[in-house]
Amino acid sequence: MVNWSLYVITDARLSRGRSHLEVIRAAIAGGATVVQYREKEGTTRQMIEEARALRELARQAGVPFIVNDRVDIALAVDADGVHVGQDDMPAPLARKLMGPGKIIGVSVDNVEQALQAERDGADYIGAGPIFATPTKPDAAPPIGLDGLAEICRRVSIPVVAIGGITAENAGAVIAAGADGVAVVSAVVAAEDVEEAARRLRQAVEKARQV
Repeated sequence: MVNWSLYVITDARLSRGRSHLEVIRAAIAGGATVVQYREKEGTTRQMIEEARALRELARQAGVPFIVNDRVDIALAVDADGVHVGQDDMPAPLARKLMGPGKIIGVSVDNVEQALQAERDGADYIGAGPIFATPTKPDAAPPIGLDGLAEICRRVSIPVVAIGGITAENAGAVIAAGADGVAVVSAVVAAEDVEEAARRLRQAVEKARQV
């Protein structure tokens, strides 16, 4: 069983000049339970090298390692899974290529997409954006906590919420039914990555105890 509590996604533009490895090492130390490698700019060779290093780090820590979008990179480094968006490779095809034992995640921003992802065999969905986020300027309008709650009610697979989530609002996201929170800037851009991850993880755990 995957612990979806705190899902941290890399972003080279936000990491204050720190390497993905530095950021993810600190995030795991602070309590990240899943990590995703998301890189849009580099060459394929560079991505493979970065992803392989992250894969080893995550494996040593016992944390699932997911690659965003690039099934070829995920296969090349034996990642635990791949995450695809609505405009990326369809989930059934990603499953066919990745194999039965790997994790397939799908981004959704409404109930219909969530139900389709579940029918397509996704292992989890990334629902959002919950709140407005500067990380993805092309993102759909925020679905809010009500939109998240509706998705959580309608599907039986884990729901990880993403978009504008911070230590201050993470509790409300969990209360709305999410299995975990996915963050980029709240951790990657933080001055103290480990502490930022710790605060988010604590907020998630606290909300579960209510």
